[in-house]
Amino acid sequence: MRGRSPGLAAGLLGGALAAGLGLGAFAVLVMVLWISSPYPDSGPDGALHVAAALWLLAHGVELIRTDTLSGLPMPVGVTPLLLLVLPVWLLHRAAREAADVTSGASPRTAWAGVTAGYLSVAWAAAWYASGGTLRPSWAWAVICLPLLAAIAAGAGVWTAYGRPWGPMPLWGTRAVDALPLAGVRPVSAVRRLAAADDRVLGGAVRAAAAGVAVLVGGGALLVAASLVWHGDTARASFVQLTGGWSGRFAVLLLCLVLVPNAAVWGAAYGLGPGVVLSAGHVVGPLSAAAEGTRAPTDLLPAFPLLAAVPGAGSGAPPNWAGGLVPVAAGLTVAWFTVRAGAVRGAAGREEPWSLGRTVAVVALAAGGCGIALGVLAGLAGGPLGVAALTHFGPVWWQVGPAAALWTAIVGIPVAVGAGEWRSRGRGAPKRAAARRDARGFGRKPRLRMPAWMPHRTGDTPATPVPTPLPRPTSPSMPSPAARAEAAARVDPAVLESVLEDFEPYDPYAPYEPYDPLPGEAAAAAWHEEASRENRWEALKKAARPADAENAEDTENPETPETPEGSGRPESPEGLTRPDRGRSGGVEDSR
Repeated sequence: MRGRSPGLAAGLLGGALAAGLGLGAFAVLVMVLWISSPYPDSGPDGALHVAAALWLLAHGVELIRTDTLSGLPMPVGVTPLLLLVLPVWLLHRAAREAADVTSGASPRTAWAGVTAGYLSVAWAAAWYASGGTLRPSWAWAVICLPLLAAIAAGAGVWTAYGRPWGPMPLWGTRAVDALPLAGVRPVSAVRRLAAADDRVLGGAVRAAAAGVAVLVGGGALLVAASLVWHGDTARASFVQLTGGWSGRFAVLLLCLVLVPNAAVWGAAYGLGPGVVLSAGHVVGPLSAAAEGTRAPTDLLPAFPLLAAVPGAGSGAPPNWAGGLVPVAAGLTVAWFTVRAGAVRGAAGREEPWSLGRTVAVVALAAGGCGIALGVLAGLAGGPLGVAALTHFGPVWWQVGPAAALWTAIVGIPVAVGAGEWRSRGRGAPKRAAARRDARGFGRKPRLRMPAWMPHRTGDTPATPVPTPLPRPTSPSMPSPAARAEAAARVDPAVLESVLEDFEPYDPYAPYEPYDPLPGEAAAAAWHEEASRENRWEALKKAARPADAENAEDTENPETPETPEGSGRPESPEGLTRPDRGRSGGVEDSR
């Protein structure tokens, strides 16, 4: 099978094999009990009919008991939850192997093949069991068998593909948009929330699963404590039912498969709705028996697990102790929500959810807890007859909303407070350090390293240090290496003699007291006669063209002197305007 390319035929075979293994396990168990029984009233055919009926009951199918004292058919709708584990596990494994991604199987083909193969054997078993004393209800068989097979096979295919939490496919989005509640504001808000962050749906599912586990585990603790408290009654009922070892073994097996049901009963008792034992008789923390009437526990038959049912509650502290179970479930949901929202980001910093998102995730988890507890309560209870035994066990439409309400009331304030405390605890040291840095005290100065340094942060990859370019040197200036080499060749004696003769430079040494400062002397020298003559010569030289200046310097190397006493130079005959050339005429610059 593994060597071939899997298709629809392989899926059909895997589903039929899973159904056959489950049905065979039930048949072996019932046949062993029938063989060891001292009073085998029916033959092997009757035992096989009972095995097929019990296998259908494990799927949630309601049975109808025809062999009664009154001759009227009586329904049996209490599903042993431990028996439900075997069909679900076989379906899950068959679908996972059929949709193995290494063999190239299509998920839709694998799911359809496993579901169809399993249902084909299930319908055959239902048709065979309809001829016995425990007959399946066809209305329940049409609903429960396909629903369980589709969900378990889908979970197996999902597991085979790595449990993806990716975005909803296009066909799924269109299907959700076509629903009547798709335009309702809470439904659209949940869809936007799940699409904004991939952690929302996964965190809510994990928190809901943890809350359900705490509720069921707390209910099991309540049942165990009640069994210890009523140990004598439970032991007496165990001995009273049967006297043979085979019968006691059968009663013990029945108690074991009903332990999960008892745990759900304990959770329903702690949540408040309680457990219905007969019509008008409810056992809960606040329910009390009316005066002059019998207590609900007095109407129960002798059975070890039923001996653990507490009496009528009156609001006493022992009855209120069951309220610790939903409180613990709410705290667990809050803790898982805060933990899911405090995932470290890419930079190593924690990025907690906002207040609104935390509340929304807790509300989603509370809704998941309510749905799961409602389904478990519906499976753990059901009819055991007519009239007073129309319903026996917890009521699903009361237990589900109670679980959601308890989880939300306890979980939302705790999750919000824990998130605020965690974010405040993380941010307080940073804000205090920032204030100390702003004030400039309370902390040593910290050297700021460049961004390209490889050891700046521990989470960023190290970048190579750039190699510096060689520093260009001037031809007239020796290089640093040459200067260092020349300094090394200096004689220390010569250097010491030079340092002895060295005097520090004093800029005011040439001046005597009360002499004008260098700036004042320069301002006074500007108006002297010699300074004016030098400026005039520079002006004439700058006004001549370059060729004329060179020619004149060649012919008349000596510059005519200025007559004494005139105070001004003679009128320059060669001074022309630069824009008129040499033939432009002479102008008096005065």
